[in-house]
Amino acid sequence: MALTLGIVGGGQLARMMIAPAVELGVDVRVLAEEPGMAAALAATATGDYRDLETVRAFARGVDVLTFDHEHVPQEVLRALIADGIAVHPGPDALQFAQDKLRMRARLAGLGMPQPEWARVTDAAGLQSFLDEHGGRAVVKTPRGGYDGKGVRVVADPEEVADWFDDGELLAEELVDFTRELAQQVARRPSGQLVAYPVVETVQRDGVCAEVIAPAPHGSTRLTEVAASIGSAIAEGLGVTGMLAVELFQTTDDRLLVNELAMRPHNSGHWGQDGAVTGQFEQHVRAVLDLPLGDPAPRQPWSVMVNILGGPVDGTLESRFPAVLEAHPAVKVHTYGKAPRPGRKVGHVNAVGDDLDAVVYEARAAAAFFAD
Repeated sequence: MALTLGIVGGGQLARMMIAPAVELGVDVRVLAEEPGMAAALAATATGDYRDLETVRAFARGVDVLTFDHEHVPQEVLRALIADGIAVHPGPDALQFAQDKLRMRARLAGLGMPQPEWARVTDAAGLQSFLDEHGGRAVVKTPRGGYDGKGVRVVADPEEVADWFDDGELLAEELVDFTRELAQQVARRPSGQLVAYPVVETVQRDGVCAEVIAPAPHGSTRLTEVAASIGSAIAEGLGVTGMLAVELFQTTDDRLLVNELAMRPHNSGHWGQDGAVTGQFEQHVRAVLDLPLGDPAPRQPWSVMVNILGGPVDGTLESRFPAVLEAHPAVKVHTYGKAPRPGRKVGHVNAVGDDLDAVVYEARAAAAFFAD
């Protein structure tokens, strides 16, 4: 009898889990927030993921429940666990991806390298942190932020005065970094763990624009340290499924943990076409406690470029004939989303043995979808 995987959330990450799950003989069900979302192909229900009875009804008959995002409330997750439903990643781990203050405190307890930080509850507390860290800091809302949202670089507490109404904030030192990296690992409930090569990510306006795998100019030491950080966090937090650890590489060549994601992540899209086992298949394997696949690259280099916004006039699909003719080796992945400025509507992957050529192919193919 086939296993049944339930995915809460109908976005592009759920969409991209569908095909590898089906290839593994797994039935997929999706609880989408509304009709017509990216994962509509497998959406068997629509409703509010914050409502216990909605999620409880969806979860009946699935073998494992997993997620397209990290926003399902803790009280819902814990009620499902009490019902005997297998939830991966579980609430004990997921809380550290849901709340950045909890994440910072727990990572400190694990001895992980991270920026200097403080919990601040008022303007005076933030001013004290600014005075101790050169007059500027990164301030984040503890919950709900992503893709640059809920993050501000400030020099005066007044710049986040509107946020204090919602309670405590996270203040972090403004890290002097040379580049941003990401380390992905996958872990099964029974404990098996595999690590992907560390990758370089390029951010624009707080949104991931490009990923190069593996990270260029990465020493053996850098690769080993990144993998050890990712593995230690997965083990220490009890993560099941995919874990992405966003990292800063500093000017003095240290690695500092920026943020965590306990699901497939934009930094891992390259693996759909560039790894023996991509992150979407790996996540399905991991949460179902199936043997994990080989995370090794198929080619020396893989480059992912996000399609942001999309064409103002026409559809993404209208651009396919031209891009496929011009770049037949590039793989295009679209999300079934309407174009909108700044919106992630798809990505392209290119692989090969010459990095400059692979970067060119990926960027040129993605450019076909812009106006």
